[in-house]
Amino acid sequence: MRIIGLHSGHDCAYCVLEDGIPTIHEEFERISRVKEGNGDALELYFDRSFDKSDSIFTHVLTGQLAIESLHKNSWSRMVDQIHKNQGKFYGVGHHKAHAANAFFTSDYEESLIFTFDAGGWDIINNRENVSTTTVWRGVNNKLHEEKIYGFHELNIGGVWHGLLAPVFGLSNGPPKGNQAGTLMAMASIGDRDKYFKDIYSKFHPNALNYKEFKEIHDSYDNAKYDIAASLQKATEEIIKKLIQIHIKPSDKNLCFSGGVALNSVALGKVFEWFPQVENIFVPPAPYDAGLSIGAAQFVYHDVMNNPRIQNCNNASPYLGRSYGKDVIKQALDNDEDVEYNENMPIESLIKKLLDGNIVSVFAGGSESGRRALGNRSILADPRRSDMKDIINEKVKHRQWFRPFAPSILTEEVKNWFVKDVKSDYMSLVIPFKTEMKDKVPAVVHLDGTGRLQTVDEKMNKWYYNFIKKWHEASGVPIILNTSFNDREPIVETPTHAINCFKKTNIDNLYFVDAEIMVSKRNK
Repeated sequence: MRIIGLHSGHDCAYCVLEDGIPTIHEEFERISRVKEGNGDALELYFDRSFDKSDSIFTHVLTGQLAIESLHKNSWSRMVDQIHKNQGKFYGVGHHKAHAANAFFTSDYEESLIFTFDAGGWDIINNRENVSTTTVWRGVNNKLHEEKIYGFHELNIGGVWHGLLAPVFGLSNGPPKGNQAGTLMAMASIGDRDKYFKDIYSKFHPNALNYKEFKEIHDSYDNAKYDIAASLQKATEEIIKKLIQIHIKPSDKNLCFSGGVALNSVALGKVFEWFPQVENIFVPPAPYDAGLSIGAAQFVYHDVMNNPRIQNCNNASPYLGRSYGKDVIKQALDNDEDVEYNENMPIESLIKKLLDGNIVSVFAGGSESGRRALGNRSILADPRRSDMKDIINEKVKHRQWFRPFAPSILTEEVKNWFVKDVKSDYMSLVIPFKTEMKDKVPAVVHLDGTGRLQTVDEKMNKWYYNFIKKWHEASGVPIILNTSFNDREPIVETPTHAINCFKKTNIDNLYFVDAEIMVSKRNK
């Protein structure tokens, strides 16, 4: 059974669900090269998909009339295909799709689920309304609604979205994308208490005085850090209070989704706040691109009553298409600015990193989500204290305080971090053990934490085996990992990879599956 999940608008994406397992998930921005650009998911699907037969279509609820009027041609094609294969069309609520994406991608039989963002259309009292925060309980293959908070009740995402541009001068949409991650990084520097009461007491986008905070922002050098830190603390307190309201003593598993679930700092603290919680799950794309997956999963499990699927394929984030050696070599041969060597084994990558080089890697299908997980990554030696500054300045071209993630072997987490957690998609920020911080300074945040990616062989065989070999060679089971991009969406194709490699100070580009090492040609 094939189900096509669709989300149009910003973070446009489509998903192909085969017998309940996501096999393809493509985001429009990876093709358009514009972060969070608006798109038609149906058109994207028809342009990119190989097989369009026997499909059921699902779309995140934005109003059927709106879809028809905005995307008439692709809508007509879909209707024709539905009639041809006797399929169906389902509309799924925004936050219901978020909740489904989290719960049905997890392997929990039961979980309390929270979704929060800046707003989306859901059914409230039998009418379509904008909601911003919802609470669900997932049991086996069903979602049970516990609470839907309307736009005016609670709006965490709206507060962050509202502050970004007028106060901090940062982007909150295309073409640069949402830069909330910059605020999270700034928050580790500032005074968390200085403006906490002012923000917390008016924690709603319609209540905050943006002009007042802009004046504060401009009044002294460190003001932006203090505002960001206070915003982060207020966000944490709101999330903590929300969980307190809904959690039961028996709840051991929590799922989070929606754009605010990218706040890995807050979610990492849930373990401290609620010691009863044993597991936290955030899907690879908790923001709106993941709605296409959630809509398809909801129809497959909840509507059609199909049983849960608990295996690694169901949770794989590597849902982009793969590119063969012939495609890679053609892209390289067409570019006069690079040269390459073939038959370069993984040991050649390790040697480059040991020599202090920064190497971008390209392997298999691209990752879903904002965070590179080894298939479209920039890698470097975390033991070098200067590596963070080098990459921020010469490769990523971003602020000095932006941190980088430690990819770590799953079995080594207990030796390096204060809590042994699973964080396959860089979803959680956890403190390093005090005695370990100096061993990998390039991936330790200013407050002694790290946004870790746990790596096991089932999820990503090549990356796991590489880190195993890196551990043997370097003495640490951790590699610095950041997304393969430069102020643009993560690279998708070999040509994207080559272009990004050329315009940055990345030393080498390694095509893992083809065993090709690329260098810049000396002129």
